[in-house]
Amino acid sequence: MLVAQRWQKIIQLVNERGSIRVTELSVICEVTEETIRRDLDKLENEGKLLRSHGGAISMKSAQAETPYMERETTNADEKRRIAQEAVMQVYENDRIILDASSSAWYMAQLLPDMPLTVLTNSIKVAMELSGKEKIKVISTGGLLSSRSLSYVGPLAERSLSTYHVDKAFLSCKGLHMQRGLSEFNELQALVKQKMISIADEVYILADYSKFGQQSLAHVASWDEIRHLITDEKTDSAIVAQLKELSVTVHQIEVR
Repeated sequence: MLVAQRWQKIIQLVNERGSIRVTELSVICEVTEETIRRDLDKLENEGKLLRSHGGAISMKSAQAETPYMERETTNADEKRRIAQEAVMQVYENDRIILDASSSAWYMAQLLPDMPLTVLTNSIKVAMELSGKEKIKVISTGGLLSSRSLSYVGPLAERSLSTYHVDKAFLSCKGLHMQRGLSEFNELQALVKQKMISIADEVYILADYSKFGQQSLAHVASWDEIRHLITDEKTDSAIVAQLKELSVTVHQIEVR
């Protein structure tokens, strides 16, 4: 197989499958894994695909917004346990942000009815908390994103600018060691950037599948993040690198 043919084959496979690992491409193309890694770096630089931890993902998969109902059921056990750990970081009279991620919605379910102020851009989170009388809920308002059931846009950003919170609990579509946190579009990324800027401490809620992925719009670098809550399947090498960057990693077991 000629080099140009191999590159075309890699692009075809990534687009067909949505994602593929280096080890699979090495077998299919009959070249070393190191050669495949170089190929992926080149194709990423040309905008043909995006690198992920141990492989590559298609541009379409990286940029497409996943419907809320689908996100809600993906890796649900991991997300519930991560949410349980996150709730343990919340104390009476805290002022917190919950974003529109499914992990934040699980947090809203698990939060006890105690004196709290919760700022959110999520319809689902606001509805979940509406039955808890001691929790004050503030919604950002803004442009409704129907697929994520979240508010985005300039109005949501301006609303966030008027507040200050103790803790923000967020998730992102992609987490990459070199490129940081990313989202599938600029509207979501800008809202999360604003959430990070108004919080004293930021907790990222992310199961193992988020690592190594890059999406379209940059959200934040790791030096802006104080805490990560993840599950036991997350690569130990990644955990070690994050600790070196002074990120406190809370790694939980999934029962």
